[in-house]
Amino acid sequence: MFFIIGLGLGDCKDITVNGLEIVKKCERVYLEAYTSILTCGTAALEEFYGRKLIVADRELVEQGADAILEGADNTDVAFLVVGDPFGATTHTDLVLRAQEKKIKVEVVHNASILNAVGCCGLQLYSFGETVSIPYWTETWQPDSFFEKIVSNYKNKVHTLCLLDIKVKEPTLESLTKKKKEYMPPRFMSVSEAAEQLLQILQKRVEDDGLVTANSLCVGLARIGSQNQQIVACSLEEMSKVNLGGPLHSLIIAGPVLHPLELEYLEQFRTK
Repeated sequence: MFFIIGLGLGDCKDITVNGLEIVKKCERVYLEAYTSILTCGTAALEEFYGRKLIVADRELVEQGADAILEGADNTDVAFLVVGDPFGATTHTDLVLRAQEKKIKVEVVHNASILNAVGCCGLQLYSFGETVSIPYWTETWQPDSFFEKIVSNYKNKVHTLCLLDIKVKEPTLESLTKKKKEYMPPRFMSVSEAAEQLLQILQKRVEDDGLVTANSLCVGLARIGSQNQQIVACSLEEMSKVNLGGPLHSLIIAGPVLHPLELEYLEQFRTK
């Protein structure tokens, strides 16, 4: 059997009882380590589970899926995912590959940022399409995701923005060499995301007056952990907010908030 197990958002103890029992009995256990991270680190997970983990980076998951699935037709193999297993399309692809090989698959769900954002007080059924904000470079500055934010705003719903993380990303120079060199890990902050959004606003020819520098935003950091932080302020103010270490998420609120949403958000307003 091939198991895909969600780990939740906080620390090593957020795995479900069912998930923990499966981890303890599996022949091999992989930890997916590039679409998200747990704040506790790999060593703490290994100590809690009482076993070694195989760290699965982007290269292994996207190019070595066959190696991960090897033997799962006659032994138990687990693949651990921060949050919920279906929070990233990569994991859907793994399930399809397993099914092609006639390998049985079992999924153990857990909390995801997609539902945990409700902790800020904005109601989950008032969210529209989720977007991802990538790190820009000097030569690559995509902004197509902004149209989805505007579309959500027109539809009077909130937008959850998932912020880029760079883990074991090869340097541009090393791509032409035989030996790969990797950039230091980077995790986009709410201030960096807000700054990129402000730059998009400045470049827009058509100023529709919908999403502006004064639009209400909610910044979230380390949701599910003991030291999670939430702040509510304008997009302009968010570009100067420091919420500390990763992982961060950003919400662009819709134009109309329910009275309960407004009341709940008050505790997170910048003074």
